[in-house]
Amino acid sequence: MITWSQLSANDKQKTLARPAISDSNTLRDNVADIINKVRRNGDDALFALTQKFDGVSLATLRLTDKAVVKATQSLSAERKLAIQTAYSQIEAFHSAQKAQDIRVETMPGVECILKTEAIDSVGLYIPAGSAPLPSTVLMLGVPAKLAGCRRVVLVCPPDKNGDIADEIIYAAKLCQIGEIYTIGGAQAVAALALGTKSIAAVNKVFGPGNRFVTEAKSQLSQQVPGFAIDMPAGPSELLVIADDSANPAYVAADLLSQAEHGIDSQVILLSDSESVAKTVKQHVESQLQSLSRKAIAEQALKQSRFIVTDSLQQAAEVSNLYGPEHLSIQTRDNDTLLTQLRGAGSIFVGDFTPESAGDYASGTNHVLPTYGYSKVLSSLSLADFSRRYTVQTLSRQGLTALAPTIVELTDAEGLDAHQRAVTIRVNQEVERKLASELAAKPKDQDQDQDQDQDQNNAPIKDNTTQDATAQDKADE
Repeated sequence: MITWSQLSANDKQKTLARPAISDSNTLRDNVADIINKVRRNGDDALFALTQKFDGVSLATLRLTDKAVVKATQSLSAERKLAIQTAYSQIEAFHSAQKAQDIRVETMPGVECILKTEAIDSVGLYIPAGSAPLPSTVLMLGVPAKLAGCRRVVLVCPPDKNGDIADEIIYAAKLCQIGEIYTIGGAQAVAALALGTKSIAAVNKVFGPGNRFVTEAKSQLSQQVPGFAIDMPAGPSELLVIADDSANPAYVAADLLSQAEHGIDSQVILLSDSESVAKTVKQHVESQLQSLSRKAIAEQALKQSRFIVTDSLQQAAEVSNLYGPEHLSIQTRDNDTLLTQLRGAGSIFVGDFTPESAGDYASGTNHVLPTYGYSKVLSSLSLADFSRRYTVQTLSRQGLTALAPTIVELTDAEGLDAHQRAVTIRVNQEVERKLASELAAKPKDQDQDQDQDQDQNNAPIKDNTTQDATAQDKADE
């Protein structure tokens, strides 16, 4: 048990430290070698690396239509219904995120538009590991479909028989994913980024994975022009803030739900009640014994923390300092506490909002920034599958009105060509207008009127011409 107020500044920093990413230099070199093999040998490298890392010799990389039909027929009605329900929930929440064009006339004759369009092609990485993750297919596939991405590619490591779980295939079918490949690891990410004979390159890759996948995403995003990734990813995290009104058994169950993700997961309890913290810890130890992934959770709990704070306000401050991926608040006054919290990937409010709901079927996305990135990055949303761009249209009136401002600023920055692109238009338009008016004016009109008209149609100052003239004189 840790009492926050008794820690030194250095001890506080150590207490909130994440599990270290192991042997980063070796990892970087190994992943770079895999990427280079895929770059040089394409499909041949994918077959060889799948044999090496997954222990299976594939006849083909792409999943056949026959396999999709078989997976659909093999699943129970109950399993299909669960996946369909989760799909509907996620679709409902993400459909509400569809962007509308924003059109603003910033001044008369100057119209600016912010538009949104789908990313053309995206790759979805679905981990397999010790369990299939159809929920991740839905979290990535639903927004890709709603955004209107032209091409959606799914990759997933095969099992020892060269197959992908039926649940993953069925979820992909619901999301209308047209290409599914039975490859995983860093080599799958390399194929999506670089392209091979069988797998055309995509513009952006989404999805969690092990440290090899994460490293491959990072390296390739820096090497391949126009290729992007969703976000940096690290081990799963959950922080719970609980007071004496919380149910200790619920809190313990929530902590273990994230601890079972992996041995490098981290869970933290913050409570203003030492009694609650002790009781929660007892429930964690008790519930741990019945878990099928007990060994994994036990390892994760070694870097987890039970922290007693002086108040809930201090608990909020500690949470903000940590910036958790998942944040659960189970207190007497959740609404007040919620206003004090910042920097969490996703927040779960109240006794009956387990983190598991967000992982599967509440509707929010479970792809979240970890390792403190939630302070600056957002949870995955429909916007991540789109790009925003601007359109502007200026009329003659608009450019003429804006020209003095542009000329003055280009003069300040010394960008002559920028300035001339404005003045050449405005002055030519002034000359055209003046010539038109002179042609239409009666010949016997007073000369003084001519002078007044000339002043009204005076060309805009062109500093680029003045500068050139001054330079010519200096050269002489």
